[in-house]
Amino acid sequence: MTEPDKDLLQWKIHGERVIYDNKWVQLTLMDIEPPGTPRFEHHVVRLHHVAIAAVVDDQDRVLMLRRYRFVPDKWGWELPGGIIDPGEDAAGAAAREVEEETGWRPTAGLKHLTTFQPMVGMVDSPHDVLVGRGAERVSDAPTDGEEAGTVAWIPLDEVPNLIERDEVLGAGTLVGLLQIMAMGIPHEDASGHR
Repeated sequence: MTEPDKDLLQWKIHGERVIYDNKWVQLTLMDIEPPGTPRFEHHVVRLHHVAIAAVVDDQDRVLMLRRYRFVPDKWGWELPGGIIDPGEDAAGAAAREVEEETGWRPTAGLKHLTTFQPMVGMVDSPHDVLVGRGAERVSDAPTDGEEAGTVAWIPLDEVPNLIERDEVLGAGTLVGLLQIMAMGIPHEDASGHR
């Protein structure tokens, strides 16, 4: 896209007001004007920046949790992940969440795989997906009881079947799994670069 085209496609934001705000979610009403269209108000949901980890072992199995989610009222498989705390980077948050939710600690640094927005038209919630090889068991039980579920190492070649059976929950899990299945797991060269 050239610079002049960018100006033609840019929406004008006239203002934003907060309708609801707490430590988990913010709902705003934006006064916007798309090119060639009258102004209107549009709701925007703002959520936290999150990190999700795909930890794969030397047998090409990915560390996952099977748990119940009351919003869609279903059981399914997820990668560990959660909110990035203030002062924390995505890799640190992802490693912390893996340990809290599964009792496993990644043994290698987690590498950035991709960043995406799960519902870009009305929800602002950046999701960083990270990947790493290997983990060590540090606890028999997850420390975050609210997030607890069945912890299992799932063979990567079983993931397409889980997806087909609608057993994979969450956009972050789906994006992470599809990315590593399509592109493989990044490896570092001798200098530490991917």
